[in-house]
Amino acid sequence: MFNRKTFAVALGATWGLAVFLLGLAAMSGYGNEVVRSYAGLYRGFRPDFVGAVIGGIWGFVYGVVFGYVFAHFYNYFGKKIKK
Repeated sequence: MFNRKTFAVALGATWGLAVFLLGLAAMSGYGNEVVRSYAGLYRGFRPDFVGAVIGGIWGFVYGVVFGYVFAHFYNYFGKKIKK
């Protein structure tokens, strides 16, 4: 069983950091296409420092939400299957 809050924060921190680093890497030209495609989902995300911070925050929020929902379903189905 997963602790939903712990898993959610861990996934949020991991995804937020990954998106932030992608934004920084895009400043040098690496991953610009990915940043452009994510910019449609993460408002304000662009290949500069401020955009990387904004993308990191969005990534954290999306990661927390997805992590919580994933852990909830994992625990729910884990209980159902054991019965």
